[in-house]
Amino acid sequence: MARKFVITSRGVLRFGEVRMHKDLLQADDICYGGGFYEFDYGGNRLILTGASYDFGTPRWDRLQGFSIQLQIPSEYRGMAIIYRYDDQTIEPLTLTKEFEISYY
Repeated sequence: MARKFVITSRGVLRFGEVRMHKDLLQADDICYGGGFYEFDYGGNRLILTGASYDFGTPRWDRLQGFSIQLQIPSEYRGMAIIYRYDDQTIEPLTLTKEFEISYY
């Protein structure tokens, strides 16, 4: 089991400790990639990294510019959520600044 996340075509960011990323999906979900997560409690941040073996790296660009709110579980309200690319030359993406957020 590992801490994994997926992002769906409706902008739902879903987290869990699962074996496979597909275990986080519901029957009607279209997955736009996934990866792993860890907490930085001192910095009040949720750090996202990596890629899903089955679905690849998160395709944040498919959500940007389409007026899709990023839907995040309410227990992460107030935390900065950052995706760090494997390529260190790419600036990390601060999701809580780049997207309009709604909490569920």
